[in-house]
Amino acid sequence: MGPIRGVLADAGVTEQQWRVLRVLQEEGPQEPTQIAVRACLLLPSLTRILKKLEDKKLIVRKPDTKDRRRQIVEINEDGLQIIHANLPEMLQLAEHTRSRLGAERHEMLLDLLGELHDLEG
Repeated sequence: MGPIRGVLADAGVTEQQWRVLRVLQEEGPQEPTQIAVRACLLLPSLTRILKKLEDKKLIVRKPDTKDRRRQIVEINEDGLQIIHANLPEMLQLAEHTRSRLGAERHEMLLDLLGELHDLEG
């Protein structure tokens, strides 16, 4: 995780903020509850993360057009620029980890992490 943290620190975001931005970039605007599930974050933590991302002007929150009590979170152009500027290096680091572990052990690690997440949820 050290090299990944370094890249993200240079970009001005944390690992959790990066995960939220990636979820929004990959899946589009959505409610905080959906983001929390997809980014593997607890809702109270996500609330703080969204506030920081909004302060950095990387996301926008809008009332849901169908139910104004709910809100929809969307990545904005500045958030997308962070993704586009750092994604190639992040993918390269992930591939480096995969190649060091080997495909089978890497898949096993992902499966175990998925199981751990399910146990906590």
